[in-house]
Amino acid sequence: MLMDINEVKEYLPQRYPFLLVDRVLELTLGESIVALKNVTGNENHFNGHFPELPIMPGVLIIEAMAQAAGILGFKTLDKKPAEGSIYMFAGVDKARFKRQVVPGDQLILKAQYVSDKSGLWKFECQAYVEDKLAASATILCIDRKSK
Repeated sequence: MLMDINEVKEYLPQRYPFLLVDRVLELTLGESIVALKNVTGNENHFNGHFPELPIMPGVLIIEAMAQAAGILGFKTLDKKPAEGSIYMFAGVDKARFKRQVVPGDQLILKAQYVSDKSGLWKFECQAYVEDKLAASATILCIDRKSK
């Protein structure tokens, strides 16, 4: 199953400059997702992080993984933000950063469903650049009404 940016925007409420998923490459409902974020030098955070050595902030890598996990959750539940549902970040555990992410990189975002209890979803997530692990974390999201 593939999703282009237009369909991604149906399942994520974030918009530029905070929409961090460009496309979905693979999706198995209730199991896993593989998504793509093209990292470009004109993104605002590179103006200050760092002007002489642009590095994507780790918190944005975690947010990108959480957005991919959110798409997996929304698609699995057959819900969309426009219908009054929103996935909110509830927590992050075991975050690790293994390599820098810089302009020109393609960030491959992977999330695997672990569990859900009372609307709290748990995902194991990884971000890769050129098949090398850049970051990983356990991400918790909660399904809430947005309206």
